[in-house]
Amino acid sequence: MAIETIHRPGALKQTNKTHKHGKHASKRELERVAKGKVNLKTLTRRPNRQQSRDERRQQANQLRKNKRQEAIALKRAIGGALTAPFLTCVLPLNDMIDPNSAMAILEGCDPEATVMKVSDRVRYMNVPRFRQRFSFVIPETGHGRELNVLDALKVCDSVILLLTAVAGETDEVIDKAGAKVLNMALTQGLPTPMVCLMDMESINPKKRSQVKTNIQKAVSTVLPDEKVMQLDKLTDALNLLRRIGGQKRKVTHNRCNRPHMLGERVEYVPSAPELGQSERPTGTLKVTGFVRGVPLSVNQLVHIPGLGEFQLESVAFPTDPYRMRKLEDGEMSSEEQKPPLMADPDQQTSLQRENVPDAMDAEQTWPTEDEIAASRAENQKKLIKRVPKGMSDYQASWIPDIEEQDEDEDDDDDDDDDDDEQYMSCESDTESKVGGKDGETDDDGQQFDEISVSEEISADRYDKEMDLEEERSTLAKIQAAKVDEIFPDEIDTPADRPARERFIKYRGLESFRTSPWDVKENLPFDYARIYQFQNFDHTKRRILREAQQKEGDDVVMPGWYARLHVKNVPQDLWTAFTSAGNGERLIVYGMLPHEQQMSVMNVCLKRTQNSTIPIQSKERLIVQCGYRRFIVNPIYSQHTNGDKHKYERFFRPGMAVVATFFAPIQFPPAPILCFRENPDTSLSMVASGSLLACNPDRVVLKRVVLSGHPYKINRKSATIRYMFFNPDDVAYFKPCKLRTKLGRVGHIRESLGTHGHMKCVFDAQLKSHDTVLLYLYKRVFPKWTYEDCVVSCRDVEGEGGESSSSSAVPKGERSVTFNSKVEMMQE
Repeated sequence: MAIETIHRPGALKQTNKTHKHGKHASKRELERVAKGKVNLKTLTRRPNRQQSRDERRQQANQLRKNKRQEAIALKRAIGGALTAPFLTCVLPLNDMIDPNSAMAILEGCDPEATVMKVSDRVRYMNVPRFRQRFSFVIPETGHGRELNVLDALKVCDSVILLLTAVAGETDEVIDKAGAKVLNMALTQGLPTPMVCLMDMESINPKKRSQVKTNIQKAVSTVLPDEKVMQLDKLTDALNLLRRIGGQKRKVTHNRCNRPHMLGERVEYVPSAPELGQSERPTGTLKVTGFVRGVPLSVNQLVHIPGLGEFQLESVAFPTDPYRMRKLEDGEMSSEEQKPPLMADPDQQTSLQRENVPDAMDAEQTWPTEDEIAASRAENQKKLIKRVPKGMSDYQASWIPDIEEQDEDEDDDDDDDDDDDEQYMSCESDTESKVGGKDGETDDDGQQFDEISVSEEISADRYDKEMDLEEERSTLAKIQAAKVDEIFPDEIDTPADRPARERFIKYRGLESFRTSPWDVKENLPFDYARIYQFQNFDHTKRRILREAQQKEGDDVVMPGWYARLHVKNVPQDLWTAFTSAGNGERLIVYGMLPHEQQMSVMNVCLKRTQNSTIPIQSKERLIVQCGYRRFIVNPIYSQHTNGDKHKYERFFRPGMAVVATFFAPIQFPPAPILCFRENPDTSLSMVASGSLLACNPDRVVLKRVVLSGHPYKINRKSATIRYMFFNPDDVAYFKPCKLRTKLGRVGHIRESLGTHGHMKCVFDAQLKSHDTVLLYLYKRVFPKWTYEDCVVSCRDVEGEGGESSSSSAVPKGERSVTFNSKVEMMQE
């Protein structure tokens, strides 16, 4: 019987390597270990579980259904019987078009429609066929009325752009004024447009198709997605109304995030003067209309363009006079159903715009009266006016006073030295005037060649009507901008003054990108008067979310017909506002929290295509930021990443910069339009952009470059001259790094002689034509030059209510701040 033996592997048994499967268990291995069991956490963890095909299809259907429901709710939010009507602006793009003729066609398209004319500019229309209500606004157009059109387009849901077929036979389909307004409206944010063509019946039938094709091509260059509609027959008007009521409207966030109202009925009630009252007489402004956008609280502030910011006294709810059906017997009106809302003084938002700085915050003793008097005598500033040569005393009276700068601030305006020669004091002789009219040419009976005489007269008249001072100042500005572009930030070291005193506020940086700069270092006193957010983006999202979801007993919902009682409106301000012809276009905006407080605004700007003149930093501009319009002197910096940004002396054509200035807080998104005053009392748009943030911690560094030239070159060392003119300056700036235009880097080793020569060492040998540069930086801050664009009492002086001033701002939009800058500084 054989005995069974067990085979055991020996020491030389071959062992094969295992398969390298990525150091993780495969799917087959996991299924074998699980044996069909599924972990509960894995099953309920939705993101990690792969959806099946049916689940993905159901999810897509649900998302599509939600979006469709949101679009339907957005359409039903306006235009219904119980909501606000469709607000449409009728805007002609050619002077040959009368918008009233288009309104006549719209009003007669449906015999069952009810038309109610509130004023010459506002009309309501109820169409039972569509079960919808429409409201049409016709803004004032013409020279100097572009801002009126922009204000009307801010609150409208759609706009009808009117064109005439008569202009289609020529090349000018949209005239110059219409193109200017349309360009501003597109930059601001055009509501949902509809292009309508009129007067097609007056064109020869054989040419109609070609004329319509030409007009469509001209419109496609501006609005590529819009198809031209015809508006000559009643059926065309009916189709237009159907399109207004059923189209998909563009979402304008600046309008949708805030409550707003177009005032169709305005009444001013003066308040009874109190005994011993020495302040300005005030009154209550009653504005009636439909509330749109988001819910409006009676305790929040309102902003009226042209008037300013005010508090609400109460909100009443009169019966809607434009309802689809009349009240039946026994039915309660809106005033009986909704009691008036009264403002609570404890919960009402304050009108305080500036922070009150603590004078003892720095723990210093209060100065004595002798010290205050000595400081005033030492720092007393002289008020001067810089006016163009040839301007009369009367014209110079409209130019605001400019404070003469101290000696320690002369380095802020290195580029303004060339402009001083072009101005003179108001006390100088003003007999020679530029731009006067020509008199009649005397006929002395002599015979002249007809062509030569006419040419001589036209050239003479052209020279007389030309503003020579404006020509010289513009030429000097263009030359200064060209020099700064060729030699950026380079200035000459003064030979009669030590460089260490001239550039005492500047410092050198090892690296502009990585070197630290304390954002709270040496802040000016104006920064103690502003407000700052700890996290601006978080606050913006929270406030916008709360504005959409606002509820309570003190809230007016969108679509309600309400009457706002705005209190403490100055009587003289309202008189000037109505005398300027602005009573029919009054618009009320509900302000979000903190939007009445001052801060440092940073906006991104880009020059317009037709603006070619360089804009100097700290130059006066009229800025339209969202629903506000004000006047500031911004400083410009590069639009770059990082914690430091280089200061730009000029805002050149084609550039994109960030403008920084003091202004009330406003939450983005908000479009920005910048205007400049022309010599012919009109405004021209020079830049546009958007609001970035309210950030006082943005560091804007002004750079100056001192240049020197190699005198002797010896391998890596060289003798540099013309950068400094005394050895003390060389020793003072010895720690700063040197750079050359050809990319060499070095530092100062020692001073040579007594005339400013210095021995420098570089990383490689210099070229003989190279230039050595020394970069110095200092932080610059904007000036507190904010002025509200409110109507002034001086706008109505003179005959017929026309302004007698020579200011370049149009009537009704001139800048006047009753609490002027001087008064605020004294407070």
